[in-house]
Amino acid sequence: MPVTGHLLDLAVIVAYLIGITWFGARFRSSQHSLKDYFLGGRNAPWWAIGFSLVSAETSTLTVIGTPALAFAGNYGFLQVVLGYLLARIVISLLFLPHYFRGEMFTAYELMDRRFGPRVRKFTAGVFLLLRALAEGVRVFAVSIVISIILGTGETVSIAVIVCLTLVYTFEGGMTAVIWTDVVQMILYVGGAIASFFVILHQIPGGWDHVSQVAGPLGKLRIFDFQFAWTAEFFKRPYSFWAGVIGGCFLTTASHGTEQLMVQRLLAAKSERESRLALFGSWVVILFQFALFLVIGTMLFVEYRDRGWSGPSVPERIYPAFLWANLPVGLAGLLIAAILAAAMSNLSAALNALASTTVMDFWRSRRRNLPLAAGAEGDGLRTARWATVVWGVVLFAIGLLARHWGSVLEAGLSIASVLYGALLGVFLLGLLTRRAGEGAAITGMVAGLAATFAVRGHVAFTWFVLVGSSATFVVGWLAGLVLPPSPTAARGFESAQLQSPK
Repeated sequence: MPVTGHLLDLAVIVAYLIGITWFGARFRSSQHSLKDYFLGGRNAPWWAIGFSLVSAETSTLTVIGTPALAFAGNYGFLQVVLGYLLARIVISLLFLPHYFRGEMFTAYELMDRRFGPRVRKFTAGVFLLLRALAEGVRVFAVSIVISIILGTGETVSIAVIVCLTLVYTFEGGMTAVIWTDVVQMILYVGGAIASFFVILHQIPGGWDHVSQVAGPLGKLRIFDFQFAWTAEFFKRPYSFWAGVIGGCFLTTASHGTEQLMVQRLLAAKSERESRLALFGSWVVILFQFALFLVIGTMLFVEYRDRGWSGPSVPERIYPAFLWANLPVGLAGLLIAAILAAAMSNLSAALNALASTTVMDFWRSRRRNLPLAAGAEGDGLRTARWATVVWGVVLFAIGLLARHWGSVLEAGLSIASVLYGALLGVFLLGLLTRRAGEGAAITGMVAGLAATFAVRGHVAFTWFVLVGSSATFVVGWLAGLVLPPSPTAARGFESAQLQSPK
């Protein structure tokens, strides 16, 4: 249907974009300090933080990429989600107790306590590179949706999304991020539920017909327990072992060491509420991934029954179907839901990138200025302009990401390459005592080299296991030779004696 036939849909989308920007910008009045701007003043309830975690973990990649996985394959991706649960147990037991001893703004302050400032800057720098590249892929994913709506790949439209998200993130900080995440998550999950019933209604015979067609073709299969020490086995990204083990390492790295997620955990009122948010988010993650996979299967049956050929870009399958086949008004609402996922994740990334830039680089050079001093005004201005700079950077990377292949797997692959070294050095710091600053940096370099070496030889789900293992082992061995960092180690031990807040 031409754009002129979707005037109501376009009006719904425009109204949503304006409304969510206005809603987020209203939180400016509550921003008085860096604690307010980067941690929401630690006033948000655990369930809102849990929804925000889901929104940060989800993106347009999930909304448009997950149905494409089921359309082309089966439900094997859910095996990775089981690894997500195992990772949350590890994070809850190992990471959270350390994060809630003293007041932290970023994950990399823990590395400063344990190893010293150089490792803090190294890990923070790795995060900035990781998040900028991965988020650039997500920004590009927005262009897929926009091109369907406008019939062209308008980069101007992508710029509008980035700028609107930037406005409320710039104004409202983490408080705006959390509460707009809640609104946007409800919108895109509600939109997915609505699309589920609409698509199912369009299939003669309903779910019985879907299962009769998809079942014999293996489209409903979840588990693949085959195991073999062969190159082919390690190239399969969605076996049970790759999913549970790889998914565990991937999520332990993302939720335990990456500022995008850790910032939300630190924003909780207490360690207990942080843990509730962490496990509550998994329940929602499981539901939404299962929902999007089922939608992908139904679209497969619909296309097969009608003799339609799938799009050349698999990720277009879900938004294109919504835009072309759903009633006027509802199509606009569901496309707005997809854009909601994009804006939600982009706002989270902007705030996390800004917090790491300010706290781990700019602020760490001003240790003599207390956070409650008059320097807060200067810090807030710096934080807001750091947000703007990262908005420009992410837009630029998004333009370059058009040639990086499947957007969902491209985003996960980029993240997995760098996650291994991050997770490995955190484990080295938390589980050993002798390894010092030099050993930690040596281990991270080895972990990055090992991950790049196995690219193309194993599936991305194994990258974090390879990188973290190499980082930990080389760092531990280097710690036997290189001198430890006694000052940092003493500071870390002292911090462990503090009572949790």
